[in-house]
Amino acid sequence: MEQGPLIGLGLPIALFFIMIGMGLTLTVRDFRAVVLAPRAVIYGAVAQILIMPVVAFGLVGLLGLAPALAVGLVLIAACPGGTTSNLFAFIGRGDLALSIILTVLASLITIGTLPLFINFAMERYMDASARVVLPVLRTVVTLVVIILVPVAIGMAIRRISPAVATKMEKLVSVFGLVVLIGVIAAVVISVGDQVGTLLRAAGPAAALLNIAGILIGYGGSRLVGLRRPAAFTVAVELGIKNGTLGLMIALTLLNSPEISVPAAVYGLMMFAFGFLLLGASRLMGIGGEKDAAA
Repeated sequence: MEQGPLIGLGLPIALFFIMIGMGLTLTVRDFRAVVLAPRAVIYGAVAQILIMPVVAFGLVGLLGLAPALAVGLVLIAACPGGTTSNLFAFIGRGDLALSIILTVLASLITIGTLPLFINFAMERYMDASARVVLPVLRTVVTLVVIILVPVAIGMAIRRISPAVATKMEKLVSVFGLVVLIGVIAAVVISVGDQVGTLLRAAGPAAALLNIAGILIGYGGSRLVGLRRPAAFTVAVELGIKNGTLGLMIALTLLNSPEISVPAAVYGLMMFAFGFLLLGASRLMGIGGEKDAAA
């Protein structure tokens, strides 16, 4: 399916500005958390980058998903946390600095890992006649341009004018939510009469992937010795993903509305699960416990 300029050009540009918003929350000093709290950062990054895609492959086999949906589930599983995860971590009284570091670190690393997982999934699940090979070099360059460059721009703005950065950050967060909802609506329109079938097929898989991410995030973090605020934060990072990035890859680089369906469904469901996480954080009194994530 040929995408119009709204998707082909508008979505990457929108994502560029969303990633500037992520950079607006960062300073160079924030990256000290990678050294000062290595346990939380290492576990959170490994869980996002490696464990979640493996879980997606397992769910594909368990549920017997159609090829396009199987690739789409692996795609959203391999995506990093989104900027919205930082907001959920803040409201839930988690470790905001850890959330930001994990979001940025995973975003940078997945520049290299995303193309590998997606191509492996397409080779595994799609017939040669239906397979679309994701161009690795083009994808890496695209992800560098829409992740690394705008994050650096956002950090530069914050360094030059913190007051301007604070005001812009709020606007960009709202803009990101509007873009995600708009793209999801466009996907629903694109798949036409198949929307009901695809949603029924992708819904359970997206829900299970989201639940698995939350359980792996919180339970695994506690097992490796993290306290509640850090464990809650990792759970949020694994549950609240960058759905806009997944949609951009499926709709512009792969040119496939069908592959984008799991990302669209996940993008809706993650907010429901996110609010449940916020309720759980209040019940457990997470904000009252000092973190010892190192």
